Amino acid sequence: MINGIININKEKGYTSHDVVAKMRGILKIKKIGHTGTLDPDAEGVLPICIGKATKLVELITDKDKTYEAVLKLGITTDTQDITGKILSTREVHVSEAEIREAINSFIGEYMQLPPMYSAIKVNGKKLYELAREGIEIERKRRKVRIDAIRILQMNEKDHEITLSVDCGKGTYIRTLLHDIGEKLACGGTMKSLTRTAVGSFKIENAYKLAEIEQIVQENRIDTVILPMDQVLGTYPKITVTPKYHKLIYNGNSFRKEHTSHPAKEPELGWVRVYDSNHLFIGIYQYDIEKECYKPVKMFL
Repeated sequence: MINGIININKEKGYTSHDVVAKMRGILKIKKIGHTGTLDPDAEGVLPICIGKATKLVELITDKDKTYEAVLKLGITTDTQDITGKILSTREVHVSEAEIREAINSFIGEYMQLPPMYSAIKVNGKKLYELAREGIEIERKRRKVRIDAIRILQMNEKDHEITLSVDCGKGTYIRTLLHDIGEKLACGGTMKSLTRTAVGSFKIENAYKLAEIEQIVQENRIDTVILPMDQVLGTYPKITVTPKYHKLIYNGNSFRKEHTSHPAKEPELGWVRVYDSNHLFIGIYQYDIEKECYKPVKMFL
């Protein structure tokens, strides 16, 4: 049984669910999950969790992300990307300085209105399903975080700007580009989108589905699977002594004196717990009141 994460480079034309279905067929494994939806026309990093690693889906989804996107000024569409129905076209008369000022104004936190063409559910129905029926409903703005926006290229002739965006969870890049266009009073839509990073997962280390298929045929799948604990490498490591292995094997709590190198000040955040044979057991958190480490997620 495979337990771990494979960094997939999703190609255009596939939904995130399509990628999961393809991976199930390639690996002959049912227990597979993806770590954050990418639109069919978007491409890029989509970590896939396999086996016990599916417990990590939420943790990876919460990671910060980096996108490369092309903003086309002068056009707005109902989907906020170039595939949608054109709602308006406007003349573009903005300077480079005005563009930079508008873009930089979105760095930090801002209240973003989720697009109708999104998978957000309202009363049990996804917004894009309502949008396809021609129904638009009131949505609540949500706080999103933009850490950085870098201008990679400006094409003045075609009024296109290539941007790299570092952002937090839940940010809609096409909505960000739409909002930049509105700030410039000429409108804008997203021409293309590539997710270049999800936490420590980078596009230069990602594999396309055809490559995974070839790797499986060559019986080299172990070479592309990342161990579960490697993804959690930012959490401190704690090793439990052999005498108390039974506690962690059964998913029980343990005290700091049950570890090989007890910390003077117990970690207040999450820690990675191992037995003395370097087997990864799970994620624990220290309970100050009970003075013990309690399990958060077990991977045995």
